[in-house]
Amino acid sequence: MEAVAEGLWSLAEQHEQRREIREAVKCLEAICQSPVSFLPIVEIKTRLRLAALLLKHSHNVNHAKSHLERSQLLLKSIPSCFELKCRAYSLLSQCYHLVGAIPSQKQMLNKGLELAAVSGEGFAGKLWSCNFNSQLANALIIEGDYHGSVSALQQGLTIAAEMFYPELQWDSTSLVEESVNGCNLIWESLEPDKKQQCLGLLFYHELLQLFYLLRICDYKTAAQHIDKLDAVMKSDLQRMQHIRDLTNELEALNQTLSRPDLNYKDRSALSEKQTNLEEQLSNYRGENSTGKETLEPAYFGNVKRAWTEKLELAPHPIDGEWLPRSAVYALVDLMVVVFSRPKGLFKECQKRIESGIQIIEEELVELGITEGITEVVLQHSAIWMAGVYLMLLMQFLENKVAIELTRSEFVEAQEALVQMRSWFIRFPTILQACESTMEILRGQYAHSAGCYDDAAFHFLEASKLTQSKSLQAMSHIYAAVSFICIGDAESSSKAVDLIGPVFDVIDSFIGVREKTTALYTYGFLLMRQQNFQEARIRLASGLQITHTYLGNLQLVSQYLTVLGNLALALHDTGQAREILRSALTLAKKLNDVPTQNWVLSNMTALYQQAGERGSEMENTAYQSRKADDLQQRLNAARSKAHHDELIARVKLQVHQLSEHEMKRAMAGPSNTIDLDIPESVGLAAPSPMPSSARLMDVDIGRLGKRRL
Repeated sequence: MEAVAEGLWSLAEQHEQRREIREAVKCLEAICQSPVSFLPIVEIKTRLRLAALLLKHSHNVNHAKSHLERSQLLLKSIPSCFELKCRAYSLLSQCYHLVGAIPSQKQMLNKGLELAAVSGEGFAGKLWSCNFNSQLANALIIEGDYHGSVSALQQGLTIAAEMFYPELQWDSTSLVEESVNGCNLIWESLEPDKKQQCLGLLFYHELLQLFYLLRICDYKTAAQHIDKLDAVMKSDLQRMQHIRDLTNELEALNQTLSRPDLNYKDRSALSEKQTNLEEQLSNYRGENSTGKETLEPAYFGNVKRAWTEKLELAPHPIDGEWLPRSAVYALVDLMVVVFSRPKGLFKECQKRIESGIQIIEEELVELGITEGITEVVLQHSAIWMAGVYLMLLMQFLENKVAIELTRSEFVEAQEALVQMRSWFIRFPTILQACESTMEILRGQYAHSAGCYDDAAFHFLEASKLTQSKSLQAMSHIYAAVSFICIGDAESSSKAVDLIGPVFDVIDSFIGVREKTTALYTYGFLLMRQQNFQEARIRLASGLQITHTYLGNLQLVSQYLTVLGNLALALHDTGQAREILRSALTLAKKLNDVPTQNWVLSNMTALYQQAGERGSEMENTAYQSRKADDLQQRLNAARSKAHHDELIARVKLQVHQLSEHEMKRAMAGPSNTIDLDIPESVGLAAPSPMPSSARLMDVDIGRLGKRRL
């Protein structure tokens, strides 16, 4: 009977390689349902294989769980079989995760850790301990037990260090900078061939480095990682296309070989070609992608993952992945957008946004998320990955809003914001972390429309919806800008109350985003108070930091405009002329119509002060055309049905979930903290009016007063 089992296993493997999953399952079920008994070890291996197939290629989690539970019962009567017992624990952990039974998952993983600790299996036991600790850390994160998660990761790191297995020493999580430096040392200790074997680890390393560098505003170093990531992604895309082409060719060849009327000569030639194609496929896929060396993948929360989607972080038995291939591709596109947007590379940004959103929408459809589907009816097994893709989608749309506001395309910005609102209303629990960003963007949009009271309301609401000190500070700065633009004494006092506390602790923030916005706003307030010398010091300092670290063209343009206005106030027309020309050049490059109007209004004042009547008239005519252009853009946005809804001083209304529905939806990625990839929101740009009433943009949008 063992020979029969071996034959059915081999046949099932062939069917799986041809993506004939139903036939593969039938081969394995024939063993389990046979009236003639097989040896327990044969049945155990078969059920484990069946469970792995079902988890990888279907949503039939309960069926897979039944096979695994039966395997566990059989394994209890067998004293050895360490490897099979560990595989059963690992796969059952995945099943419990997918159905949202986190306590049962933790119990299963703890049993696995106990077995690995007392097994005496040496190296293999330590590897499985790393597997179980990684999964346990993930489960604890879902429950919000971050200290417990860090402890599990530290335990896995200790075990990996004992084995001197640097591929597994990735989960170090302490202080961010120490972790980054530690990860760099581990990565550099890997041999080149090992780096290539686990492509997922390469993406993971580069993206984590990039997150950190963008957060500390080291854009120069980040550029190197962006280029490397993009090159690796494009190379992998080409490899995957070759694999698809070979697979399609092989499937067509197999269909031909299945014809009974094929003569011997043709069959022999085609069989030789079949062998050749299979060898090519094996070479392209690599040793770790054949599926022959392990019964189960460690999905870490992902539902079904064919080998083509999987980017492995480590060799068997870890076989873990951080994100599926499509999500990593989308994330690389997102990083290019985040890096390119401040530089005004909008064409590249738009291309990447379209690419990323297309990837995400295709994956959401695969997860059953089509028009009208909400989180209440979402399959439980799809919640985790749905959360990943929805979060990425919101990041792309957030950046689209930012770009369109910068380009003065207010209608397009409104449409992207409406899309964000629609997704949030349908998935309020999964996207809970996005609520504060949504309010900031509503504030940015309201400010662009000249609705400063409404804008301040949304910014202050955003500060209440986040636990991030950084986002709270930025929200208060934005609100201060809106209050300054209102212009009365009471509003100016509110602005002082908001910006003062932020400025007092400005050096406590990581990076310089908060500092540049606070310096600008504080400098602007000093100008309003006629404290020109102190204002110049603050603004010059902020401009230097912005130019050195951020490279944000819009922010630089607006800083220059304020400094040009300041030079006019000090009657330094020579310096004012030079500064304002530079500001106008940058504003034109960005198609930033409000800032262009702002600069032109200052230049009109300059020509008046210098007595250049001809230049003044010419500039005034040009400014008038630009003002009309801006007014038409704003009128177009105000005429849309969603305009009033977006700026209204009410929070987004969502369906109130029951306690059961809430727990179910919260089984996805952690939704109690704000994303930090890093934040895309920032101060926004102004419009034509006396220069003293203009404010600017740090990362997106347009905060500044307009004469409408």
